[in-house]
Amino acid sequence: MRNYLIRRILQFILIVFIANSLTFIIPRLVSGDPIAEHLNNQQLLNPNPEFEVWVEAYKEKFGVNQPLWQQYLNFWRNIFKGDFGYSITAFPETVWHRIMFALPWTVGLVSIATLLAFLIGTSLGALLGWPDAPEIFQYMVPVLMVIGGIPFWLFSFAVIWIFAVELQILPPAGGMDMLEILMAGSTLKAYVMNIIQHAILPVFVFILYGIGGWGLSMRANLIMTLGEDYILFAHAKGLPERRIFLRYGVRNALLPVVTGLAMAIGSIISGSTILESTFSYPGIGGVIGTAISTRDYFVISGAAFFMILSSALAMLAVDLLYPLIDPRVRYQ
Repeated sequence: MRNYLIRRILQFILIVFIANSLTFIIPRLVSGDPIAEHLNNQQLLNPNPEFEVWVEAYKEKFGVNQPLWQQYLNFWRNIFKGDFGYSITAFPETVWHRIMFALPWTVGLVSIATLLAFLIGTSLGALLGWPDAPEIFQYMVPVLMVIGGIPFWLFSFAVIWIFAVELQILPPAGGMDMLEILMAGSTLKAYVMNIIQHAILPVFVFILYGIGGWGLSMRANLIMTLGEDYILFAHAKGLPERRIFLRYGVRNALLPVVTGLAMAIGSIISGSTILESTFSYPGIGGVIGTAISTRDYFVISGAAFFMILSSALAMLAVDLLYPLIDPRVRYQ
């Protein structure tokens, strides 16, 4: 087991190193100078006669006037110190401040939506795959296939149009509305309720889109499990159908799906970019989307670091815990 653990940890370190190196190199391969472009936009609003001096001072402040190899060494040195630098487009705001503000929004939204989609999808998939389930569940297989094939953004536009535009019962975008909170008395209850109202539509879209994949995956796993010898033996022993379904069927069919859940949890930070951009939600997805459009190197690297780290930790956890979940798997 010790050799297995060492190999997996070294693999984890290698993944983090290569992925973060790519997030450093790729944005810098794009032609143009984001600092000069950003300051040029500022120049249009507030002309500065010493524009060139201004640009050089900013480049020195951000360290981009140094050779690329030295910038790369500084990049890793700052990561080990927990310092991601300043945002180019929001200077003097630090990258750490931007990420720490957005991270709770993303984790709160996507973690709840992921767990709900998993519970609903796997429960539905188990019933779809069990031969003795009510016949009405069999008609839901085409529905799940249709749901799984519809583009994510189409779900978002549809629910915004129905619930926010036509019915006008839920806000269309944003994380909260301070004006509504102030009008409601600025109490903790008003604050929490306003956040929940703004989260309902993106959570609903995430669940609706997710149950198709979880449901079909669980159904396929259960159907394959039903052909195993221990299921036939359980029937031959005369065990109750409910016990066979839950303890022998669902329990074993869940193993690959639990692996997918672990990966989905590890991808919570990185899997919300489209969702948050569509609903203008103040999470990591919106931060990195804006950073990519403005080529804010340091925000891209900082946000990507958390995405890479969470995904790599999830893969490491799956590798280490799967032999405990499934006794048939060993550490050799």
